[in-house]
Amino acid sequence: MRKNLIRTLVLLMVLCLPLAGLAENAVNVYNWEDYISQETLDMFTAETGITVNMMNFTTNEDMLVKVRNSPSSFDVVFPSDYCIERMIAEDLIAPIDFANVPNMQYIDPNLLKPTYDPTGEYSVPYMWGTVGILYNKTMVDGPVTSWSVLFDTKYKNNVFMIDSIRDCLGVTLMYLGYSMNTRDPLELNAAKQLLIQQKKDGIVKAYQVDETKDKMVAGEAALALVWSGDAQYAIDLNPDLAYVVPDEGSNIWVDGMVIPKAAKNKENAEKFIDFMCRPDIAQLNCEEIWYSSPNTAAIQLMGEDYIGNLTMNPSQEIIDRCEFFMDIQDFIQIYNAMWLDIKSA
Repeated sequence: MRKNLIRTLVLLMVLCLPLAGLAENAVNVYNWEDYISQETLDMFTAETGITVNMMNFTTNEDMLVKVRNSPSSFDVVFPSDYCIERMIAEDLIAPIDFANVPNMQYIDPNLLKPTYDPTGEYSVPYMWGTVGILYNKTMVDGPVTSWSVLFDTKYKNNVFMIDSIRDCLGVTLMYLGYSMNTRDPLELNAAKQLLIQQKKDGIVKAYQVDETKDKMVAGEAALALVWSGDAQYAIDLNPDLAYVVPDEGSNIWVDGMVIPKAAKNKENAEKFIDFMCRPDIAQLNCEEIWYSSPNTAAIQLMGEDYIGNLTMNPSQEIIDRCEFFMDIQDFIQIYNAMWLDIKSA
């Protein structure tokens, strides 16, 4: 009986060896769709011998559910600012050992110790940007300067909206003169009713995320609520397109890299984060996806084509009229109920 037990234990140890080896030579990354250069991943593996297992999500909310339910499945995750705030509050992510991330020196000091990570120990900025309107200059009447155009019935069945409660509600609140982080029931209801009216008036062609940029390139709508990187991608392919952050203001956001507390490969995760902060790698990623880089050395490598582009590198005047989203976990059921009312209108 004892011999059988020993044989069983030895067999189990042998079977586990490949798994242990695999864990030591891998990093499991959970990132947005179309949000990193494959070339940089190949370079990371070639230089370190660490295999990158890439998994993708399309919304912060979907990502949070997966990380809560399977926290050890991921080594590096790319949440947005307000979700980083929530993940810290829920004790889901680990402090980063910045001794292992020397390339952090290239991150813009203005993005260090932000309100969503006040000690600066849990996250490293990856990209940042704005939310605005991508529009086809041949399909609108004059320059676009206000969010009001998204609610104008002359553009019936001609507006794409982001399939995101935070973005849709946030810009509507800004249009009405309110903070996009308001908790005031009257202000929230006013924004909700305007979005319901927009839907009932038939203005919204679709609520979607990744499809919008290609559909705008193809001329399938006059206007779209988009993130700045998607706007630049579309503008590069269709010169009739332009992007604006409306006068009323908008959301400015940062997507960061974090390490789940239950990550199996923390050392590899820190190597991966450091690699993404290397100036030449940050340049490759920025030029692949066209969001704004937080890497000051990468910006210098990209030169005036990047620096003079207000879509990717908004002016201080644009930044000053924008807000970061704050976490609304205690209001999430209210938001979800409002979103259901809006989309079912």
